[in-house]
Amino acid sequence: MGDSSPLLYWVRRDLRLADNPGLTAAAESGRPVIPIFILDEVIEQHGAAPKWRFGLGVEHFAEGLAGIGSKLILRRGPALEVLRALISETGAGAVHWSRAYDPQAIARDTEVKSSLKDDGIDAVSHAGHLLFEPWTVETKTGGFYKVFTPMWKAVRGRDVSSPNSAVTSLTPPENWPESDAIQDWAMGAAMRRGADIVAKHIRVGEQKAKARLDHFIDEIVADYDTTRDLPAVDGTSRLSENLTYGEIGPRTCWEAGWQALNDGKAGAETFLKELVWREFAYHLVYHTPRITSANWREEWDAFPWNEDDGSDQVKAWKQGRTGVEFVDSAMREMYVTGTMHNRGRMIVASYLTKHLMTHWKVGLDWFEDCLTDWDPASNAMGWQWSAGSGPDATPYFRIFNPDTQIEKFDKSGEYRARFLAETANTPGTPALDYYAAIPESWSLSADDPYPEPVVALDEGRQRALDAYQAR
Repeated sequence: MGDSSPLLYWVRRDLRLADNPGLTAAAESGRPVIPIFILDEVIEQHGAAPKWRFGLGVEHFAEGLAGIGSKLILRRGPALEVLRALISETGAGAVHWSRAYDPQAIARDTEVKSSLKDDGIDAVSHAGHLLFEPWTVETKTGGFYKVFTPMWKAVRGRDVSSPNSAVTSLTPPENWPESDAIQDWAMGAAMRRGADIVAKHIRVGEQKAKARLDHFIDEIVADYDTTRDLPAVDGTSRLSENLTYGEIGPRTCWEAGWQALNDGKAGAETFLKELVWREFAYHLVYHTPRITSANWREEWDAFPWNEDDGSDQVKAWKQGRTGVEFVDSAMREMYVTGTMHNRGRMIVASYLTKHLMTHWKVGLDWFEDCLTDWDPASNAMGWQWSAGSGPDATPYFRIFNPDTQIEKFDKSGEYRARFLAETANTPGTPALDYYAAIPESWSLSADDPYPEPVVALDEGRQRALDAYQAR
């Protein structure tokens, strides 16, 4: 194949025109470029909320490509089979894509790259999902970082290239291959009635992601180190939703964070650390892929966690009816908005794994089904950090007390009132939306009394401590 043959650009978690090295390279190749999105064996396994949200992002990105005179071709099936079929249909001599780092994606991509090269096709992967490729950040002894703070110190001063400008044109092929209709895929089917509620809170696409970043830098970041802990306050960037689908690039966020810090906005330092915390999660997933499915610390394998995800206590946790206000508020926030405040994530994870002595995998799987900003690396590291079984984990004896935490970070009670209808004199829309979003099979109503705690906090704490000290 000569350089005039078409190039397939395989779109994945990089739904953006700017700060996209892979798409930029495709555009600069001088070859006809055919962007493609595949509902493949990895994406098919996503939970209800992330699969639905991914589909919305793909639809929006297709509109962006149309705006620069291109098209997004949609196909469904195993990635290698679909790519080979498209190569046969189009005469493409190359396939390019942006790298992924979780074990399922790596297994897929390794097979694709090897097989395509055996077929004589130029298969090229590009950076773009992370600031630092996992194999480029090492300790002084040559290994990967297992503790966050040393990694932060190691990369804080490293050069990060400036974001690529937005691609403004792609050379079209002489003939476009046929495309599926995304509506036929029904990527949001498992969301059922919850989609209408959550849709009010999502911000889809590159333009809205950039607007979120600009608002955060202009109005919030200066005090971010304080406001990020207050769940009732608009004190975070909310960019996790857009970063996970690549609707904004990490270099764009990094550059904006440094500019804010240089402008004297002290909270930007914490924002930059949070970006590196995301990097830390992916570096761990890349170097120790077991973190996504098994205890990172193998000595925890014998710990007597409850693994019954259908027990009454776990059911109460899933429904946001544990009788513990911080836990229940945070869980209901997730059903209404599709996301959960980071302080809430720590509290509900600690409560499930410690007070309820339930395996972190139960929570990990539930979040994968319910979060629109679900990220395979951050989800795995967050749950293992909270449980104590992961790297750089919270010590076993640190068991968050949800009652003292909510009094500290929600003194006014605004967060609780926002999401707990049973405790409010006149419930607002978010509190009532919870009942409109959850499965009808739960048979819950705003008229139900607020439940008594499923376990006394002091009793649950002591039970966990006893188990930890005996392991």
